[in-house]
Amino acid sequence: MSNLFSVGGKRALVTGGTRGIGRAICDLFLAQGAELMVVARTVDELQQRLSDWRDLGGKVEGIVADVSTSEGRWHIIHSVRAHWDRLDVFVNCAGTNIRKKSVDYSIEEFRHILDTNATAAFELTRHLHALLAAAHGASVVLIGSTAGLSTVPTGAPYAMSKAALDQLTRYLAVEWAQDGIRVNSVAPWYIRTPLVEGVLANRAYYDTVLSRTPMGRIGEPIEVAAVTAFLCASAASFVTGQTIAVDGGFLAKGM
Repeated sequence: MSNLFSVGGKRALVTGGTRGIGRAICDLFLAQGAELMVVARTVDELQQRLSDWRDLGGKVEGIVADVSTSEGRWHIIHSVRAHWDRLDVFVNCAGTNIRKKSVDYSIEEFRHILDTNATAAFELTRHLHALLAAAHGASVVLIGSTAGLSTVPTGAPYAMSKAALDQLTRYLAVEWAQDGIRVNSVAPWYIRTPLVEGVLANRAYYDTVLSRTPMGRIGEPIEVAAVTAFLCASAASFVTGQTIAVDGGFLAKGM
C-alpha cells in the first residue's frame, strides 16, 4: 500500500522532458524513484538537465530526437528497445504550436503541428506496444490540452491535434486493455510554461484567461505532473480511456 501513489521502480519514457510540463513530470518521477529515458531535440539543454538530475541521484538517460520526423521517432524506438526489455510508463509530452488564424497557415506549418503533436504520439505508442505489454501493467499518458475539448484561441491545427490525442486515448484503451496496458490523457488549460509566456505577457489577455478560470489563476507544471504520476501509479489501476482536465474549472464554467 505504501507504493500505491508512487511510480518508484518503474521504467518510464518521457518525450519533451526538458521544459515546462515535461520537465515537471521528469522531476516528480525521478523524485519518486522511477528510472527514466528522456527525449528532447536540443543536445545542450538535454545534457544540462541530465547532469542536474544525476547530481540528485536520478537514474536517467537521454535521447536526442525530433519527434516530428520519422527518423527521430525510429531513433527513440530503437534506443528504448536497446536499453530495456519492458516499458512501464510512456508519457507523450512533446508538443508545439504556431498561433495564427486558420486562413493564414501554410500547409507546411499545418503538417508540422500535426506531425509533432499527433502523428508522433500514434507512431511511438504503437511501436512501443510490445515493450508496454511486457510490463504486465503499463500506463500510457498522452498530454493533450483543453484546446482539444473546447474552442480557445490557440489555432485550429493545434486544437485538432490535441483532440486527436483524446480519441486515440479511447481507442487504445479499449484495444490494449487485454494486454494490461492502460491509456489516459491529461488536458491542461493555461499552465505557466515557456510555451505560453509570450501569450500571457499581454495583460488584457491574461486578465481574460483569469476571468474564464473559476480558480482565478494560471496552473503550475507540477499540478499537471501530479495528475500524470497518479495515472501511472497503482492507485489508478482501474482507470483507462479517460481524459482528465487540469484546468482550474475552465471547462465546467460555460457562460
